[in-house]
Amino acid sequence: MIPDQAHIAHIQTFHTVVAVVLPLLAAVINNFIPNKLKITGWISTIAILLSAAFAISVFAAVWNTTAVHTQQLWFTIGATKVYAGVWLNNLSVMMLALVPVIALPVHIYSMAYMKEDERFNRYFTYLSFFCFSMLALVVVDSTILLYAFWELVGFSSYLLIGFWFTRDKAVQANKKAFIMNRIGDVGLLSAVIILFAQYGTFDLVRLFGDNGLVSKSVIENGVWIAPAGQLPAVWQYVAFAGIFLGMAAKSAQFPLHTWLPDAMEGPTSVSALIHAATMVAAGVFLLGRAYPLFTPEELSVFAVIGCFTAFMAASIALTQNDLKRILAYSTISQLGFMVLAMGVGAYASSLFHLATHAFFKCLLFLVAGIVIHEMQHIKHENHLDIDPQNILYMGGLRKKLPLTFISAVIGSLALIGLLFTSGYLSKDGILIQAFEWAEGKAWYFQLVPAGALLTSLLTAFYVSRLIVKVFFGKFRLLNINPDIKLHISDGGWNYKMPLVLLALCSLFPLFSLHPWLYEHAWLYQGFLPANHLERMNVYHTLIPVGVNIFCVIVMYLAYAMYVKRNYVARQNGWLFRLSYNQWYIDAIYNKLFVKGALALSNLLYWFDRTVIDGIVNLLRSITGTLSSLAEWADRYVVNGIIYLITVLVRRTGNLVRLFQGGKLQYYMYSMLAVVLLVFIFKLLIS
Repeated sequence: MIPDQAHIAHIQTFHTVVAVVLPLLAAVINNFIPNKLKITGWISTIAILLSAAFAISVFAAVWNTTAVHTQQLWFTIGATKVYAGVWLNNLSVMMLALVPVIALPVHIYSMAYMKEDERFNRYFTYLSFFCFSMLALVVVDSTILLYAFWELVGFSSYLLIGFWFTRDKAVQANKKAFIMNRIGDVGLLSAVIILFAQYGTFDLVRLFGDNGLVSKSVIENGVWIAPAGQLPAVWQYVAFAGIFLGMAAKSAQFPLHTWLPDAMEGPTSVSALIHAATMVAAGVFLLGRAYPLFTPEELSVFAVIGCFTAFMAASIALTQNDLKRILAYSTISQLGFMVLAMGVGAYASSLFHLATHAFFKCLLFLVAGIVIHEMQHIKHENHLDIDPQNILYMGGLRKKLPLTFISAVIGSLALIGLLFTSGYLSKDGILIQAFEWAEGKAWYFQLVPAGALLTSLLTAFYVSRLIVKVFFGKFRLLNINPDIKLHISDGGWNYKMPLVLLALCSLFPLFSLHPWLYEHAWLYQGFLPANHLERMNVYHTLIPVGVNIFCVIVMYLAYAMYVKRNYVARQNGWLFRLSYNQWYIDAIYNKLFVKGALALSNLLYWFDRTVIDGIVNLLRSITGTLSSLAEWADRYVVNGIIYLITVLVRRTGNLVRLFQGGKLQYYMYSMLAVVLLVFIFKLLIS
C-alpha cells in the first residue's frame, strides 16, 4: 500500500472505530447517571448522531472504491498469530451507515415513548450497548471477533426483549430468544472452528475476500481441497450447516423463527430497531460475508428455506390480530425473501432489500408504537378492559392520527412493493432473478419463484387488512361505549420527525431516479461483480407489471371485505386454524422439546430420588448395620476379652501376692509346688 493510501486507510479506520465506540461510551456514561436525571436519552441520541456522521463519512469514502483492511497482532498461540482489525468493503460500510441512520430516529422516538418509564436510564444504556455490538459486528475482520460480537448482539437483545422483566410474558420471551439463539451460536462456533482447521486462519479477508482461500477451494471425490490442506468433504457440509443455524437463529428462519413474534413483549421502539437493521439483519449479513463458501447445492437449500419461511410467515400474518405480531411475521417473511435471494444468486438484490426493508419496517413499527400508545391512553382514560394492541378494537384512526396514517400507508406500500417505493425496487429484483434462476431446471425448482410470487400477494392482503382495520371504517370501541373519549393525536416532534424521515427514505428517490428499474439503483449496482451483465428478458416486464396489478386488486379486495362488507373470517376452518395457530409449530416444539425436556428432567429426578438416593440410602443402612455390629463386637467381644484378661491378671496377682506376705511356710509351699510341677512336667515329656 502506497503512503497516501495507507494514510487514507488509517483515517477511515479511525473514523470507523470512533463510530463504533461512541455508543459504547454513551452506555458506560448512562450506567452511572442517577435515575432522577433523565438525560440519558440525550446522551445516547447525541452519541448515535455523531456515530452516524462518522459512519456516513466512511461510507462516502469507501463505497465502490478500494476496500480498507487494517489489523494489529492480538495474541499468539504456538505458531498461530491471531490479528484484530477492521475490514471495510461495500458490505460492511453499508451496514456501518445503515445501523446508526436507522437507530437515530428510534432514539429520538424513544425519548418520548419511554419518558414515563421508571427504568428510562437503563433503557438507553441497553439501547446504546446494542448499537455498539451491532456496529462492531459488521466491521471486524476476524471470525473470533465476529463470533464475540455476534454473542454480544444476542445478549443485548436479550436485555431489551426482557426489559419489562416484571411481566412474565417478557421474561418467557427473552428466555426463548436466548435459548433459540444459543442453538444458532453453537452452529456458528462449529463453523469457525472448522474453517480454522481447514485454512489455518481466523482472518475474514484471507478467507472470504477477493481471491480468498475459500474461493480457491474445491470438493472432489469426497475431499474438501484447500490451498493449504484438505479435509473430508463432510466437514464442509458441517460448516455450511453451522452457518445456516447461525443465520436461521439470528434472522428468524425456519425452523428457528418462533422466538421473533414473542420478542414483541419488549418496548415497541426496541422492536423497530431489532426488526430493521440490527439483530435480525445479522444473519443475512453473515451469509453475505461467507457467500464464497457455499456450493450450488447449498445455495439451493437457502432458496428453498427462504421461500418456505417467507410463505409460511405471510400465511400466519393473515389471521393475527395483534398489531406487533403481524409486523413480526412480516419481518420473518421479508427476511425469507432475502435468504431466498442469496440462494438464487441474487446477492445484490438480497442486500439491497435488506437496506430498503430497514427503513420501511422501522417506520411501520414506530407507527405501531404511536397507535398502541394512543390506544393505551384511551383504555386508561375510559377505564376499558381491552388489549391496546388488538386491531379488532381499532378503526377510523386516520382522522385522529393523520400523519401516522400517511406514514403507515407509505410504509405499507413499500412493504407490499408497489411502484414509486423502495420496496418495489428491491423486491421485484428478487422475484425476477428467482424466475431466471429456476428457468431450465426441474419442475420442483419452479416452486421457489412461484412461492415467492404467491407470498407477495399474501403480503398485499395482510398489510391491507392491517391498514383498513386500524385506520378505516368506524372506531370499534364506540360499539362498546358510544360516549367514549378520544383525546388522541400524532404526538410531539419526537414522534413526528422520525416518521417523516423514515417515510421519505421509504420512497424511490433515495435509491434510484428510475422508480421502475431496480437495475439502476446505486445500492444494487454496488454489490454486483465487476463483469456482471444484466439479463434482459420478458421477466423484467412481466413480473413488475403483473405483481403490481395483482397486488392492487388484492388491496382493493381487502378494503372491500373489511370496510364495505365488514367481513368476519370463519374461525372453524382448518386453514384459518392452521394460520391462527402459527402452523402449530410452537405447539409442536412445546410437545417435542419443552415437554420432552421436562419429561426427561422428571425422569432424571425420579431416577435420582429413587435409584441413586435408594442406593445411597441402602449403603447408608448397610454401613449403619455394620457400624452397629462393629460397636457390639467392640463392646462385648473385644472389651469382654480385655476385661477377662484384666480379671485373670488381677486375680493371679492377688493369688501371687499371698505368697509374698513374709510367712516362711508359704515360701516352703511355693517351693514344693514348683518342684512338684517340674517333676510332673518331666514325667509327662519323658
